[in-house]
Amino acid sequence: MPNARLIYRRPSPSDLQRLFAIFGDPQTNLFNPGGPLASLADAQRLLDHWLAQWARDGYGWWAIALRENPERLIGFGGIAPLNYLTERRINLGYRLAVEAWGQGYATELARDALVLAFETLSLPEVFGLVRPDHAASIHVLEKAGLQHIGVLDDVPGQAPSLVFRICRPTTAVL
Repeated sequence: MPNARLIYRRPSPSDLQRLFAIFGDPQTNLFNPGGPLASLADAQRLLDHWLAQWARDGYGWWAIALRENPERLIGFGGIAPLNYLTERRINLGYRLAVEAWGQGYATELARDALVLAFETLSLPEVFGLVRPDHAASIHVLEKAGLQHIGVLDDVPGQAPSLVFRICRPTTAVL
């Protein structure tokens, strides 16, 4: 998927340390009710899950780097199946290293992931799930064209998550 600033690729086993550095960072988990990954073994389980999704579905979360420094991953994200309690949805998600925040990368990633979803995979819709107090992530989803459609009571004892959705654009036939 071409992008002027970002490079996307399938995650690989060699990404384990960087995945743990990003997903194990308390700062990148401020709005994650599950908190940061606690161990390298937890990171390995997550990576194994992603690799299995890629093997099964042919797509999933990307490993993301800057074009100017392709060896240094700045995060992970994209679209992948996710269970919204009992319903399977195609979910747009991302987790970027703190040094990558505030530079528009999440919005670029979201838009590029939607191009993959709609133009390449012809998926009918994509969802986003976000904690209600995560204003930056809500803003990213809105800028990418997703609209708030409801809530999901997915975290016991906490306010429900907000559910966003975007449907594949229809093209008029003349």
